[in-house]
Amino acid sequence: MTVYGSVQRNRKKLFCLAVEFLVFLFLPKSIQCRAQTMVNEKRCREIEKLLLEKPAGPGRPASDRSAWEKLSRDDFCQKVLAQAEQLVHQPIPEQPEELYLEFSRTGLRRGWENVAFARRDRIKVFTLAECLENKGRFLQPLEAVIKAVCAERTWVYPAHDQNLDNFYGRNISIDLGSSALAWQLATADYLLGDKLSPEIRRLVRERVQQFIFTPYREILTGKRGPYWWLKGTNNWNSVCLAGVTGAALALLDSRSERALFVAAAEELSRNFLRGFTADGYCSEGLGYWNYGFGHYVLLSETIRQATGGRIDLLSRPEVPTIARFGAEIEIINRVYPAFADCPVKAQPDGVLMSFLSRRFSLKLKDWEKTPFTAAVKGQLPEAAFYPFCEVAESEPGQEDYRLPLRSFFPQAGVLICRPSSYPFAVALKGGHNQEHHNHNDVGSYVVVVGEVPIIVDPGNEEYTARTFSRRRYESQVLNSYGHSVPLVAGQLQQTGRSAQGKILKTSFTDEEDSLLLDLKSAYAVPELKELTRGFFDSRKGKGKLTVTDRVRFDPACQFGTAIITSGSYRVISPAELVLTKDKTAVRVTIVAEAGQVEIVPEVLRDGSKPTRIGINFTQPVREGNITLVMEPL
Repeated sequence: MTVYGSVQRNRKKLFCLAVEFLVFLFLPKSIQCRAQTMVNEKRCREIEKLLLEKPAGPGRPASDRSAWEKLSRDDFCQKVLAQAEQLVHQPIPEQPEELYLEFSRTGLRRGWENVAFARRDRIKVFTLAECLENKGRFLQPLEAVIKAVCAERTWVYPAHDQNLDNFYGRNISIDLGSSALAWQLATADYLLGDKLSPEIRRLVRERVQQFIFTPYREILTGKRGPYWWLKGTNNWNSVCLAGVTGAALALLDSRSERALFVAAAEELSRNFLRGFTADGYCSEGLGYWNYGFGHYVLLSETIRQATGGRIDLLSRPEVPTIARFGAEIEIINRVYPAFADCPVKAQPDGVLMSFLSRRFSLKLKDWEKTPFTAAVKGQLPEAAFYPFCEVAESEPGQEDYRLPLRSFFPQAGVLICRPSSYPFAVALKGGHNQEHHNHNDVGSYVVVVGEVPIIVDPGNEEYTARTFSRRRYESQVLNSYGHSVPLVAGQLQQTGRSAQGKILKTSFTDEEDSLLLDLKSAYAVPELKELTRGFFDSRKGKGKLTVTDRVRFDPACQFGTAIITSGSYRVISPAELVLTKDKTAVRVTIVAEAGQVEIVPEVLRDGSKPTRIGINFTQPVREGNITLVMEPL
């Protein structure tokens, strides 16, 4: 028994050592040192010396009356006061525990999130209103909602707690929701200071310590394994790092503690930037560029403010290219492609664009007209930061930025073709099917006339448990059926990095842009020997887009393509369609080689429920072409 017990103890010890080694191996070097209880003293001491003596959050505290009184005259801020006056007379939305459990039972998110977001928005509204007015009448309702959210079992979203480990207290994880709420509470505490009761300030610190600082510190010191988002390259990395670090800078008295959090953010935020292609493309979509890169900007500026401008994460060499994405992805007339999980009508965030234009001299003068006070519509940290940020406007007399004839993201395989005269423009997408917030959409495209997208990417669907599960591509707007791409032998596109639109050839002139893609790898069809898609965008006259699919099978198989539209359609003949939306029309001429085609319209069941117009060979083909010519009427 003694020998057996000794062996078991040794095995357990070896296992623990192996786990500790793996944690050590995959953490960044600056964190590895801390995992050995030997902190990277040099970097932490350097940062500690740069930090302010006392913790501070974004913006100006309410005690800076001259700053807030000047702000109170702004129209956006007046709307916040009006909103606060209405909310004072409304009870805090009830959030029973059954509402949290709804996601685990039904997969639906909206019920809990609607209530949670309304509760959290009250923190912002009452805090800003009190800072603006300074009469004390919003303190009691603010403290009431702070008590309410601090009484919640967990701050983690139900969708991120599928096993209910956080809800039942078996684990404490940090997600988008908990990190954001922590920063919001910390910002309210910083802005209002002693205007809040000691009880509330103590409660905020206790709960943020429990839900954020303690588990995060245990990761940085090697006492537990890291959250996946620390090494993640999507929006989770920047959003969670911003929330955790922002809360630490606003609440933690110890400069050495704050230095540890800043050192971690400085190193780990590099992972977020790795999620962009070298040409600055955001595969998560424009909405997540606003969210993810917007939080990276807030993280950077919060650290820069806390260190007197001596640590600036926006000074990294890849950042300016990423900052230009919001401008360069525009198709025309403030219309943008809804690639990835993105609302169809998504646009860049105006305040973010205004800031980036000034910071990086992008000359986006129209965007610079967006006042920073518009940030009060966002979450509290950005609402507190932007109205007081100091960044120069574009120099007077500078030529305004004008959209070029094209924006090409070669690593991402995305091309935006713009007109020289008549407003007919297109967005063309190659890419691959393992992008962030991926849709199986290799070879898809968007056609815009004036301000109207007529052939569209269907955008995202309402998030449910299915959306981020193995069943994701059951959705007709997330799989290739809901995109203007081929249907090959009855098969949709497959998922994975190998399913890609390989660029075979490009040609760019003032009169025409062309892009030739090899789409064969996107389809797991053994009989498929060749599949290319050629895009030819002409700027002559009113403009014209020609899309040609060339296919070869052995033996013969079914083949077809599709057009996705959010407008109406009219079949003129088997060779002609007219698409109409908002009094704007596009003629589609169909030219098929190797067989006859039939037109099969269908309203899709998911997302925005667009119409899919299938254009299919009526018989199997060994080799054939389908060409669609689209031109404005």
